[in-house]
Amino acid sequence: MNIDENKRPGSPLVMRPVEMLVNVLMELGGLAVDHAKRAAAERKDARRPRKGATLRPGADTPLWNAVVEQVRPHLRVRGAKANLARVLEVPRQRVHDYFVIGTQMPDAERMIHVLLWLAVRETPAIGAKPSVQSPKPLR
Repeated sequence: MNIDENKRPGSPLVMRPVEMLVNVLMELGGLAVDHAKRAAAERKDARRPRKGATLRPGADTPLWNAVVEQVRPHLRVRGAKANLARVLEVPRQRVHDYFVIGTQMPDAERMIHVLLWLAVRETPAIGAKPSVQSPKPLR
């Protein structure tokens, strides 16, 4: 067998390096895609929130989520959302945004009023039916 016969385009010895090259390039392409995804995720995580950015309810706010779970049963009573809205001095729709659809959170002052409102409803009075008075005097 002559060496020149093995270098013909259709021979197995010529095709084998091409197949190996294609396999190596496919492997490198896959690694490049994985690295790009990982770099994009790290870049997203590395971004600092803008100064003064508002904290949004979600997985990053576990304490707020716990408060929402405690308040929701109390809001099932007819008129409870309206009464809480009066205590917080916000529109009824804002209470819906806080506790039902979860798109907003109250500011610190209103959060204190929410906690007081919740404490009044969850603390039974001794020898009396539960109080439904506002923890904040209404005007």
